[in-house]
This record gives sequence, C-alpha cells and structure tokens, in this order.
Amino acid sequence: MLFETILFIFIIFLALIFFLKELLPIDVTALLLLCVLILFDYLTIEEAISGFSNKAVLTVALMFVLSASIVKTGIIEVLADRLTQLSNNVWFTIGLILIGTSLISGFINNTATVAIFIPFALHLGKKYELSPSKLLIPLSFAGIYGGMLTLIGTSTNLIVSSIVEDYGFEPLKMFDFLSMGLVFLLFGTLYNVFFVPKLLSSRAGISSLTGKYHLSAYLTEFEVDHESPLIGSSCLERGVSKNYDITVLSIIRNDEHIETNLRNQKIKSGDILMARGTLDNFIKFRDEEKLLMLTDKKMNQNELMSGASTIVEGLVTQNSTLIGKSLFDVDFRKKFGAFVLAVRREGKTLREKIARIKLHFADTLLIFVPKSSMNTMIKNRDLAILQEHEVSLKKVKFWWLAIAVIPIAMLLAALGIIDILQAALIGVVILLVVGAISPEEAYQSINWSVIIMIAAFVPVGIAMERSGAAEMLASLISNFGGNFNTQIAPHAAMSLIFFISIVITSLMSNNTAAIILIPIALSVSIQMNVDAKPFIFAVAYGASTSFATPMGYQTNLMVYGPGQYKFFDFVKVGVPLNIVFWLLGTFLIPIFWSF
Repeated sequence: MLFETILFIFIIFLALIFFLKELLPIDVTALLLLCVLILFDYLTIEEAISGFSNKAVLTVALMFVLSASIVKTGIIEVLADRLTQLSNNVWFTIGLILIGTSLISGFINNTATVAIFIPFALHLGKKYELSPSKLLIPLSFAGIYGGMLTLIGTSTNLIVSSIVEDYGFEPLKMFDFLSMGLVFLLFGTLYNVFFVPKLLSSRAGISSLTGKYHLSAYLTEFEVDHESPLIGSSCLERGVSKNYDITVLSIIRNDEHIETNLRNQKIKSGDILMARGTLDNFIKFRDEEKLLMLTDKKMNQNELMSGASTIVEGLVTQNSTLIGKSLFDVDFRKKFGAFVLAVRREGKTLREKIARIKLHFADTLLIFVPKSSMNTMIKNRDLAILQEHEVSLKKVKFWWLAIAVIPIAMLLAALGIIDILQAALIGVVILLVVGAISPEEAYQSINWSVIIMIAAFVPVGIAMERSGAAEMLASLISNFGGNFNTQIAPHAAMSLIFFISIVITSLMSNNTAAIILIPIALSVSIQMNVDAKPFIFAVAYGASTSFATPMGYQTNLMVYGPGQYKFFDFVKVGVPLNIVFWLLGTFLIPIFWSF
C-alpha cells in the first residue's frame, strides 16, 4: 500500500510539473493524467469518465452559457458606464467600479465581467491621469473577490460542493459563502483602493492604451526593401537598438531563421526582420530605414493614417474562437475587415511570422480597423476592444429574459425549490427555445478546455482515496495540529490547509487546488473528529486566494499585458493580500462555521 501511495503522489507531482511548465495544453495534460491513473489501476474506466457527468462540471458549462446571454444584452456595460458617472471623486468612483465588478462577478463568469470593465477602468485612468498599471490589478482582484460571494461565483465553489456531496456530506447552498465572502470583499476593496496604487509603479502611459502606446512592446515584422540603407550593414552598425529602441529577435531569410549573432548579421534585400518595440518606434524605424511594415503591402500611407480608420488594442477573450488558430487560419482581414499590425504576449518571445502565430488567451493584438467596422468587431466576442466605445442596452430578442434568468435561477436554488444544476439547465433551454441565444453562441460561450480539465481532474479525488494518499497527507496535517493543545489543534490544521490551498492555486489553478485538497480536508476532519465545514470552506476560499502570480487566475492573465506588468508586480501586491486573507480565514472561518 505504501508503494501505491508514493507512486500516486509521484504521478500527481509529474502532472503538476506539466501544468506549471505548460508542456502540453492543460486539458491534454488532464486527460493524460486520467489515462495514467487508469493504466496503474487507480481508476476504473467508469470512474475515469464519471467527471464528464459530474453535476459541478455540467453546471459550470451551463453557467458559461447563461453568462454569455447576459453579456450579449450589453447590460453590464451600461451598469459600468453609469458607475463611472456617479461621482467626480477619483477614488470613490474607482471604488464603485471595483465593488460593481465584484458584485457582478458573484453571479456571472469572472473573466467576462473583467473583460467588460477593462475599457471603463482605462477611461477612468485617462480621465484622472492615472496609469492603467494602478487600476488593472485591482480590477482583476475585484473579480476574484466576487467569486467568493456565492456558490456560482466561481467554478471552484461548484466543484467543492459537488465533491463534498459525493462524499456523503450535505451540498453547499447558494449563499453559504456570503458571510465570509463579504469580509474578504471589504478588506480586499480597501486594499485595492488605498494600498495597491502605492505599491505599483506607473509604467503605462496616462493616456488611453490606444493613444500613445506607452505599453510593453509588441512584436511585428519588417521586410527589407531593395532601397533600404540597412542592406549590407548590421543592426549594430546602423544603431537599430540605440536609435529606435527596437530589438530584432530574428531574421527570416527565405526559409532560414537566423537567431544567433544578430547584432553583427549583414542584412540582405528581402530579409524579414522580426522586431519588438512600440508603434511610434516602428513607424520611425520603417520610415528612416526604408522598410516595409506588415501593412505596407496591403495599404498605402494615406490609408494607414486616414481619419476614417483607427488603431485599437484587442484582447483575446477566454472563449474566443481565435485561440489555437493563427491570423492566416481565420483569415482575420476578411473576418473583421481589419488588419493586425502587431501581437503582444507577455512572458514569451514570439519568433513566428505574425500571420502564423497561434493565438493564446489574453494575447493583445494591435489592430488597424476602419471606423465603419468597429461595431462589428465590438459585437464579436472573440476580442475585447480596450478602448471607449458607445454603450447601450442591446435589445436582442427576449433580452429582458436573458437578464432575468440568472437571478431567478439563483433565487429558486437559494429557496431550495430546485438545485442550481436544474435551474441552470431550465434557464439555458428556455433561452435557446425563445432564441435569446443561438445554439452556436451557446457552444462558443463554453470554455471547453476548462470543462475538460475539470471533468478529467474530478476522478483524481477517487484515486487519491484509493491510493491512500489522502489519508497519509491528512495524517501529516492532523499531526501538525496535534502539536498544539486540543482546542487549538483543529484551528492549526485548518489554517495549514488554507495555506496549502493558496500555494497550489498560485502555481497551478484554483480548480486543481480544490480537487486535490477537498478529499484531504475531509479526511483531516474525520481523523480529528470535528465538523468538516471549516475545512471545506478553508479549501474553497484558499483556492480563490489567487493574487500572487499572473497564472493563479485567468483574470490576472487578462490584465498582465494591458497593464504592462512584470511577474514581480503580482508578487509584490499579491503576497501581502494572500497573507491578509489567510489570517482572516484562520480566525474568522471557525466563527462562521464552528468545529
């Protein structure tokens, strides 16, 4: 049995490495883990596929659809716009935006909410001459706070409830999270308003993101024209880096990629230079060195500078159909009537030609678009356009029903009339029948990567129990608590579980933390002969305390690029907040749910 336990822990450890290093897509890694657990007899095939019929997984998928139906109406944008007009006091207005983000995130998808609120945060930054870097991390954190308020606030809460129910405990109710969640929301909002802006430097320009492009660099490509003075010289000799503040990452010559000794590489006519820099410097470099920028073969200077067109930034959204595809694959120009000038992906160096780059969630595209096509691009939910645009309620077919479905479903679930899965399913079917959302829109709204990852990971809890790993790890935590007196022991064990949840979610994901730790938490409560509720909520809240790293939560990744953040920015503002939430949870969870 000891060998089986150690082998299981080793397998899980390898899987976590794969997740952390992104050696494979997360859903592929999850499915691979499932296959390995089947091969080593930790799971039967029936148990392995049980996650795909799990109530939490199905509820999460349905909530994606319900969230999309609300977003489609434009009601959230209208609310955000109204919030920005309520006061002229800068921090009061920002506080309202953050609280509004949190409250809405308590009921619909967090990433969708944050994507909608980003342009309004940028508008406030421009209005009050505040750098976007001061506002976007607080916005992401506000979305996370909102997820802590209700059962449907985040998929993590639904997963916790489902696993708890599978173990024979009472499932969690809609507003079981509210009391402690409001405490986190209060302290978190105060931290966002009064501390985060002081801890973060002003990196991004005070004008809008699409104004002066003082943000982190984009990647674009230049073709060396036959008249270019670069021909026969190197980048070092021409002072490319010094004169233009541009970094040449590689040279494409025919089918050859040159990536070594670039500073001294002699440039030839027809070479493609992959370069990183800002738009202003791109234009200067192109004009002075007589190069062809990506757009120059498609449009002339007059078109590029025409008042009938504009340049915007577009953020690839969580459910975008562009993910995993290149601009060439989707024929971006034809699809949107626009042209991508450059791509930005924080933390990774892109060396492919722009048209061939496989797009990821949270990539930022610099887009040249005719003003006449802007509405089409805004309405298409593949991209979140990071600039101000006209806001109005979109009276799509049965728009009022789309807005009403989630509150009604939530009320019915809260009153115990039907459970949340039934309510969500009925709501989705009604919206499909009346045409408030089409089947195609429903399918596209679901983040299938997340669904598959969760469904594949849910049976890991069964394997953890069967291998003895849950019991062994629970014993270690119980023994830790045993170092304290009888009254303190459960508190110490719960505090440790909360802390471990924070660590795992910071490195991996909130859902992974919940799935791994709930079986352990339940085993600890049984071994210590105390009520399981404090341990359950310690895992749930700890798994949502994802502030210290950009990969800890998807909204952190969304603001990473637009805010021109560095990895350490999240560490600097996130670790203190993690500690505050850990201490609050340690002392207050046992008050709300006694042992």
